[in-house]
Amino acid sequence: MTAFTRPARYSPTEWDARVQLAACYRIFAHLGWSELIYNHISLRVPDEDGHFLINPFGLHYTEVTASNLVKVDIDGNIVGHSDWPINPAGFTFHGAIHATLPDAHCVMHVHTTPTMAVCCLQDGLSFTNFYAAQLYGQVAYHDFEGITVHREEGARILASSQGKPVLLLRNHGPVVIGRSLAQAFNLMWLVQRACEVQMASQPMGTLQPISEAALQACVRDSLNFNPNFGAGEDSFAAMQRLIDRIDPGYRA
Repeated sequence: MTAFTRPARYSPTEWDARVQLAACYRIFAHLGWSELIYNHISLRVPDEDGHFLINPFGLHYTEVTASNLVKVDIDGNIVGHSDWPINPAGFTFHGAIHATLPDAHCVMHVHTTPTMAVCCLQDGLSFTNFYAAQLYGQVAYHDFEGITVHREEGARILASSQGKPVLLLRNHGPVVIGRSLAQAFNLMWLVQRACEVQMASQPMGTLQPISEAALQACVRDSLNFNPNFGAGEDSFAAMQRLIDRIDPGYRA
């Protein structure tokens, strides 16, 4: 793998966060979770209170690198130099979540077809498959208000989340909130798989319900995003190794 040198303007901890976030954007692209130049993953900068990293607006996820990620403050103002702007809609609710929830180190938002389809259903996510069962009691909803470019909606989105790690924006798409990037990634993976299975099974007939006891057991026993079991660091690392084999250029 090609060696890339950390630019002197970045601390080692910030650079590590940049590399991991750039890898995540490439992983999303590899999984088909990108949306032209839109959608966003934001990550808190370690050791820098009130600073966050987000994708440059105008670049495809396959073009995002550690060095071109944009650092912003809690109001979405660019900190330091950037050759690219950010998408105003990209930080409207991200900033509100980061500012208010101390454990919200990573916030992700996508527009994949199955997750958007479930967000458009009146009853939302159905806890009737293996993946959805692990999200039981972890999902909140926010009613559609239009494109999320208005700052005041950020506070309403935050209130709608009710402290839960998964927020389904009705008629729009999912938001996940993680204590780490790896935990958020694993949450998004569960949401994606749960919605894929629901959309594949729902047209086939009545969905088989899962008992309350079994749903609670699934949440208790799921280790994908449990901080006591690495919160998904191992699976994220496996995906990052895959991207390193395909295109390690994100490390630049």
